[in-house]
Amino acid sequence: MTPMSPRAAYIHVPFCRHRCGYCNFTLVAGRDDLVGAYLDALSLELRELSQPRDVDTLFFGGGTPTHLAEDELRRLMEIGREWFPLASGGEWSVEANPIDLESRKSQMLKEAGVTRVSLGVQSFHAWKLKALERDHDAAMIIAAMGFARGFAPSVSLDLIFGVPGEALADWQRDLETAIELAPDHVSTYGLTFEKGTAFWSRLSHGELARVEEEIERQMYEMAIDMLTAAGFEHYEVSNFARPGHRCRHNENYWRGGQYFAAGPGAARFINGLRETNHRSTTTYIRRILAGESAVAESEQLATEDAARERLVFALRRLEGIDVEQFAVESGFSVVELAADALPRLLDLGLMEIAAGRLKLTRRGLLVSDAIWPEFLRV
Repeated sequence: MTPMSPRAAYIHVPFCRHRCGYCNFTLVAGRDDLVGAYLDALSLELRELSQPRDVDTLFFGGGTPTHLAEDELRRLMEIGREWFPLASGGEWSVEANPIDLESRKSQMLKEAGVTRVSLGVQSFHAWKLKALERDHDAAMIIAAMGFARGFAPSVSLDLIFGVPGEALADWQRDLETAIELAPDHVSTYGLTFEKGTAFWSRLSHGELARVEEEIERQMYEMAIDMLTAAGFEHYEVSNFARPGHRCRHNENYWRGGQYFAAGPGAARFINGLRETNHRSTTTYIRRILAGESAVAESEQLATEDAARERLVFALRRLEGIDVEQFAVESGFSVVELAADALPRLLDLGLMEIAAGRLKLTRRGLLVSDAIWPEFLRV
């Protein structure tokens, strides 16, 4: 049987004005001189596909795709459309920062066929945006929301909670303001301190203090309660959507689906093979332009490892998994993979099985990151 080609594709655009202190993504700041060479390299990398591949979802992430100058952004859009033609009714997402989204770029995204914009808002409070080292303000967010609404059928807002010094009332106001703007989708993330970031260094030196764990838990529960009361469906640990506005691209990841990927640090998953490109933008460019492979890591997942990963990703969804269907599709039962962990998690009330589906409980949602290693353990 001929393996099916992925129906999803991701392109990583590694450019930003500056690197925020909490950011651990693959990006370069203040190196716009590399954009032309990056686009050349991206085009060359995608030629390895031999022919365009039709997809149902296309996602441009970063970095900040909309940071590119107009002619560069136009070329980026053309490369994406050339190699990954979007099927009828498909979803094309582009991440954007509020400071970048204005009339001309919005028109360009509209003409390209972009259907979904994900705005990196993070907060509406001036002090909180400053603490997160963001370069926009509330007025820019509202303006960007207007531009996005003018062409994109679906608009998403990203918000961060648990910022040092943040109180529950601050987070409540962020949520209220987001709801007032009536987006189609909201993603909420607790601030993390990743090794290698400026925030990690400041935390290690006592210059920053984490929000108390109990306060952060209350913030997460507040997001669940307020957003669901406002008509959003809580469909994944960190994601909320109006009916019909789930991020279909990310849902493909959570279902364990295949996907193409290109650009620095991009990881693709095709026929059980995971390949990850070099994270360094300059190394990525140099290797591709020299006719070499951009791949830094390659792993052919064993069937059991693939099943374990699929289980963890699927359980991030609030609907959980159909236990019987999972066994048929993965070749492994949940009991085989979870061993003694599952009975314990059920006894603790962190997971439940109802109507043949295994899923997280409300209590489990609050500690989900601590649950996943239980299923990945071999």
